Amino acid sequence: MAEQALRIIAGEHRGRKLTFTQAEGLRPTPDRIRETLFNWLQPVITGARCLDMFAGSGLLGIEALSRGAGEVVFMEKQKQTFAKLQSNVNRLELQNALLLYGDALTLISTLDHSFDIVFLDPPFHQGLLLQAMQQLADCGLLKPAARVYLESEVAITEKSLPDGWEI
Repeated sequence: MAEQALRIIAGEHRGRKLTFTQAEGLRPTPDRIRETLFNWLQPVITGARCLDMFAGSGLLGIEALSRGAGEVVFMEKQKQTFAKLQSNVNRLELQNALLLYGDALTLISTLDHSFDIVFLDPPFHQGLLLQAMQQLADCGLLKPAARVYLESEVAITEKSLPDGWEI
């Protein structure tokens, strides 16, 4: 499989390129979208505890660490994708990264601390987004002012969000 590269936009590792191997369902968030996302998160990213639930390339979580997040928990179940994520984390010497291999919907119940920011970008067309949102709400893993970034193949409405969540 061909390798591709994307760069870290800002922070301690600004300009560094991360490589990832193409895999089914893997869609790393493009530079422009990440830049907009992290401009939105700028006031709350420093020291934040983050969860990159369907990590894939890990680009969102790594960008968060580069910009000062206190910790990022990465979850990924595809073996080759996980190995590449692990390699990138090690190459950048990211100390505050916890990598969990396995199904995110199963792993979520093993966590015992809450998060300030969650990146939720599951593979499309598998019905995982609504399940993941509900599990996050049910497990009490979100701090009161938590922010959840969603990527979805369909429009998300207030009705599809768990109780207490707002767009």
